[in-house]
Parts: sequence; C-alpha cells; structure tokens
Amino acid sequence: MRLPGSLWRNIHGRGVPSRYLANMAPQRPCHVTVLGAEYPTDHMTNISPTIVSKLPLKLHTQPSHPLSTLRALIESHFPSYAHLSSLSPLVTPYQNFDLLSFPADHPGRSVTDSYYVNKDLMLRTHTSAHEVEVFGRGETKWLLTADVYRRDEIDGSHYPVFHQTEGARIVSANAAGMKEIEKDNERLAAHLERSSIEIEDVPHLSPTNPCQPAHDPKHTELIAKNLKLSLNSLMLHLFSGRVGASAHDPLKVRWIEATFPWTTPSFEVEVFFRGKWLEILGCGVIYQPTLDNANVSDKLGWAFGLGLERIAMVLYSIPDIRLFWSQDPRFLSQFKQGEITTFKPYSKYPACFKDVSFWLPEGQTLHENDFCDLVRDVAGDVVEDVKLIDDFTHPKTDRKSLCYRINYRSMDKSLSNDEANSLNAQVISCLEDRFRVVIR
Repeated sequence: MRLPGSLWRNIHGRGVPSRYLANMAPQRPCHVTVLGAEYPTDHMTNISPTIVSKLPLKLHTQPSHPLSTLRALIESHFPSYAHLSSLSPLVTPYQNFDLLSFPADHPGRSVTDSYYVNKDLMLRTHTSAHEVEVFGRGETKWLLTADVYRRDEIDGSHYPVFHQTEGARIVSANAAGMKEIEKDNERLAAHLERSSIEIEDVPHLSPTNPCQPAHDPKHTELIAKNLKLSLNSLMLHLFSGRVGASAHDPLKVRWIEATFPWTTPSFEVEVFFRGKWLEILGCGVIYQPTLDNANVSDKLGWAFGLGLERIAMVLYSIPDIRLFWSQDPRFLSQFKQGEITTFKPYSKYPACFKDVSFWLPEGQTLHENDFCDLVRDVAGDVVEDVKLIDDFTHPKTDRKSLCYRINYRSMDKSLSNDEANSLNAQVISCLEDRFRVVIR
C-alpha cells in the first residue's frame, strides 16, 4: 500500500525513435492513445510515451518471470482467497483517492507525483484503488496483483512502474463474524507456535493507533490479531526457507505503528534478512467509510499491500530494478516458474556520466520528476541514475540554474562515449524544446 511511453518508445529501453524527437514540443496534442483507446487531453495530462509503452506488459503475469513466481507464491499461501490480476490500470481520481478518504491536499494527487490521462482519468498509484470495486461485487477474501504507476526519480531501486499485491478480508461485524475470526486465530496461532519465528509486536490498539469511532474495540482487537497472525504466517512462507531459520536462528519479524489514509489502526511489517531490517508491507483495519462506499457497511476487516519488486530484489539478489524489464535472454533464461534462484550477473558494463546544466526561464520551476520523465522518454533504461548536483540562484538576476548528472549504463552491452554523447544531445534538445531552458 505504499509507496515504482506511448507507442513512441519501444519496450526494450532504446529510447524514442529519432523521427519523433524533432516533434517533441511544449504544445500538448488534443488526444492521447492509451491501451488502444483515444482520450482527450487537458491541463492535467502528463502521461509520457515511456509509461504508455509499459501498460500492456503486465510482468506479474508472464510465466517464469520473477514477479510472476512471487505472485504465485503469495497466492499459494491464501488458497481460499479470490486471485485477481487483470483489472485495468485506468481509474478515476475519485476511485484512486476520494473513495479511500485521501485528504484533498494529499501530495499523491499532484501532477508531479501521479500520471494523468486528463483531469478525469489517471493511472492507478496503488492497488487500493480497486478496494471499493472488489468489495462492492461481493468478494470477502481476495488478493489483487497489478502494475501501479508513480512519477519517481531514476536510480537502481526506483522505477515509475512497479507491481503490488493487495490482500483483504472482511467478515460480518456481529457475533457470527467474530466467531469465524476467533477460530481462524486459533488455527494460525497454533501454526506459528510450531514454527521457528520470533515476533516483535506492538499493541493491536493504542492511543496513537486507535480504534475507529464506528467500531467496537473488542471486534477491532480480534480483526487486528487475525491480520497479524495471517501476515506473520505469510512472512514465514516467503522468507524462512531462505534465511535458514531454525530453532537457534528463527526468522525475525517486527511490527511498527504506522499511519495510512485507508486503515486505522495501521501497521508496517519488517523482516530481518541477511543482516538488516527490511520494510516489507503496510496494513491495517480497513477504514469504515471505504466499506460504506462499497455498500458493505455491516462488515469489518483488514487489508495489506506489498511491493513485489522490493521483495523479489532481495529473494533473487537482483541488484537493479531495471532488470525486471529486460528482454535479454541472459536475464530471462535464469528463472523458472515456481523456483526462486539467485541471479547471476552476466555483465557489468562501464558507467558513462554526462552533465546537463541549464538556466530556467524567468519565474519558472522544473520538478525533478519532469526532468526524469524526459530522460526516460529519450534514453529509456539505458539510464542507470540521475542526480541533481547543483542548484544555483544568481544573486543579482535571481535566475535559477540546475545541473543534473546522468549516468548512462546499459544492462545489455557496452555503451560507447559517442553513443552516450548522442543520447545526451537528444536530452538537451528535448529539454530546450519542452521547457524553454537555456543550456549553460
């Protein structure tokens, strides 16, 4: 629950074909094509060619891909749950934010954080965008895995597209529902008692992590306990066989109080893996207005969400998030559906650093995510990371200058200095055309 191009860019990360570069101008086209349909644009439109090209790929459904194996592993732990993985990434801001009680001023609504087709349509930023829809059609126990989209920086652990699995369970908020939960709690507790796991817990409820006013505290305690037992069991399923957990060295899991707009009380879960604590997921008791919006006001339950890439990078020892998108057989051939194996690096090509320094137009600003999206549209996954290395305001003219350092490093082949210079020149040209900057 966290919280990583149009047809103009091919899916192998080689950048925008040159015939389109000259046409990249500040003027916005009247329409944009997304997943084969045409939509009108407006002042909110910021979906980029690179992002549109990712929409059909659905890595979590591709056989033998690490994300597909991880999805299946999580689903195997919840066999009685509905398993969903084909919902459209196009949602309304109302679905993505309002139905989940996001504040009107939440930064996630900003065009610098999220991708908009137009003011009425956007790419989901989390799988929770479908909670009301799924509950509303009668599902009471479900897992949903999907690609989600957020504007982000460029480095080895961030990508504007990533994949989440969301899980949820609701029961009737009456004696029968609570009896069902109590019985499941007994089953799960007995399983964990027999297992090599060490849990550092926090109270189910506290003054800083309170029960919702509409809920009975006793019911919330039972639901929160079921959530924790279910997820402790999932952590055991995902990690214990891979850290050599034993009676002398148990899997270590810890719970931390958290705050999310859509759950109260809320928690984060961390696992001690290979010598450090790793944040794995966020979760909590579902905010009652969400259930009211789904017309299941008589229910009570929990939800969790986790990022697949974050866990897969750890389990498979994959060092760079870009690799998940690689079509190189040397990457793809290392994996089989249902097996978690250690990734063997097949090359380490040299980095090629290029600086881009420019003056902004008077009175204008440039968000880092705008710069990163432009770089992705031109150079795709050939760029390993982008860093702002200088932010200068002239003391006399008040003009603002920025300097970014771009690290060009292909995952698949050596990149010559001439190739890096060519890509960098295209970045500069697009930067001048799109944002009217003056190169220094």
